Formats: sequence, structure tokens, C-alpha cells
Amino acid sequence: MEIKLNLNRRSFLKTAGAAAMIGTTGLLEIPKKAWAGEGRLATLIDLTKCDGCTDREMPACVSACKKIKAGRIPEPADPIPIPFPTRKVEDWSKKKDVSNRFTPYNLIFVQKADLDISGQKKTVFIPRRCMHCDNPACSTLCPFAANDKFENGAVVIDQDTCFGGAKCKTLCPWEIPQRQSGVGVYLKVLPTLMGNGVMYKCDLCSDLLKENKTPACIEACPKKAMSIGPRNEIYAKAGELAKSIGGYLYGKEENDGTGTLYVSPAPFEFLDTAVQKGPGQPGLGRVKRRMAGTDAIGKAVLAAPALGIVAGLAGAFAFISKRKDKSGKKEE
Repeated sequence: MEIKLNLNRRSFLKTAGAAAMIGTTGLLEIPKKAWAGEGRLATLIDLTKCDGCTDREMPACVSACKKIKAGRIPEPADPIPIPFPTRKVEDWSKKKDVSNRFTPYNLIFVQKADLDISGQKKTVFIPRRCMHCDNPACSTLCPFAANDKFENGAVVIDQDTCFGGAKCKTLCPWEIPQRQSGVGVYLKVLPTLMGNGVMYKCDLCSDLLKENKTPACIEACPKKAMSIGPRNEIYAKAGELAKSIGGYLYGKEENDGTGTLYVSPAPFEFLDTAVQKGPGQPGLGRVKRRMAGTDAIGKAVLAAPALGIVAGLAGAFAFISKRKDKSGKKEE
């Protein structure tokens, strides 16, 4: 299977230089990218409004996301190279219809919590997707700089530069990113030794944001349970809503703050106990930032010369192979 890369000779030389800098300085400053609009965005998910779209075969937010993201993942190599030493291949290409958990092909799903509060039965539906954290360790500590926190608040994995090492999943308190083996740049760089595919998660519909359009899941919600806007306004709105209903907030403190706020009529400890949890199905417990206070050390270790010559060549693909200027245009 032939894998085509958006990497010309000049870009390769630039990325090779970037990789060389890792070996000499330990760290490389990656400029932030500013997309359409000014300021950081945040999302409010009002659990008093979400009804799980029980009248539909699939929740509207889930089907809208699947539709807009369809076809973005290349067909995996056949056969998929077996990585050493893990020997673990993750292939969801034959299970694209799965919608009750996170997968590379399913970036949002809806959990159900049946509660009994003081003898009163209540069902709460919870749309789950990337939290787009304020200070995401998944981005800070990605060894190949394939994961960026943009100035508009979106945390985005570049599938053209990701090696599928799953460091982002390890560092995410909810383990949201999911891996599809057999795709990506690693197939061109020692496919059995360097990488294992590409990590995928919600990118806040960044392509739509660049056009000043609303993310697909938010636009599709028939109950208007999700809204997006300037961070300060969303945080204020969420606080007012929680106060008015005597409800609860989730996302303001978790992982040192996120760009996604949930407002619930029931305590999140109750929801966490009631929802089905497992691989690709995270809970709603109070979480703290993983590796808090060690970001600089961790990044230095991950980018150290110990990665060796092979990692240096791999980094050549990973740092600037899809370099963009602030307008979002690709470098020719």
C-alpha cells in the first residue's frame, strides 16, 4: 500500500533541522497558531437539556460528527506492521459503526446515568468528547510535537505528523485519544520499530472554526444542550446556570481547568458511579492533572538526544511537515 505524505524536499530539510535542534538544545519552541476569531473559546454542555436523542437510532451529535469526519482516516496498510516490542495492533477500521465509546472513528458518544436520588428516579444523558484542557499535558509532552493547543482553545492532533505513540492517551486523565494502527507517517520510518499508527480525538471541528462556523455536534443538537462562545462568557453562563438550578459544575477545576464545562442537576460523583465505564468510556470523577509540575522535565526527557539518530529522522517528519502560517495556509 502506497502512503502519500504532504512533505516536499524543502519541508523535509527544515524538519530535519528541527530534529537536529532537539538533540542539541533539548527543547524546541513551537509557535502557537491563531485561527479565525480572537480569544479562547469554551463549550457549555447543559445536562438538563440533553435527552440522549432516545427517539433516534443514534444521538444527533454523534451522527453529525461521524458524517463530517467520514473518510478522514486512510485505509490501514495490509497487513498492518506488528510493532516491537508491544506486539499490539489497534485496528478499528472494521468497526467504524461503534458509537457507544471513543474510537478513532467515533469522537463523541453519549453516556446514560440512571439515578435514584432520595427515592426520585432520574436519567441524565452526558455527551462525551475531548475536554480541550487549558494546559493539556497531551500537547506539552507529545515527543513529536504532533499535538497542539491553539489560541482559540482547541487541542488538535495532526494526523500527518502523529506516530501513534499514545503518550497523549497516557497523559489524559480520561484517556480520550484512540489509536488506529496501520496509518500515518510511521509507515515510512521503520514501521515495526518507530510508531504504531495515528491517535484520533475530537478537534472541536477546527476546520469549521477557521470558517467561523459552529462545530458539527453543537450545530446538530436538537435540544440546544451544547453551546460555544468566548471563554469568559461561557464560564459566566455556566456558573449562573448551575446556581439557578442548584446544580453542579464539571470541567472548571478538573485537570487544572478545561475548555468544556458540564452543568448537571445531580452531583458528578453520582453520575460517575452510574455511567458504564471501561476502555473508551471514561468516568466523571474529580481528576487532577497528570504529571503536574513536571512538564518541563518530562518534555526535556522526551526530546533528549537519547531518542537517537532514528528518532531524529522521525522528528524530521513530525515537526513542520505541515507547517502553516497564522492564516492557516499551508506552506508551499
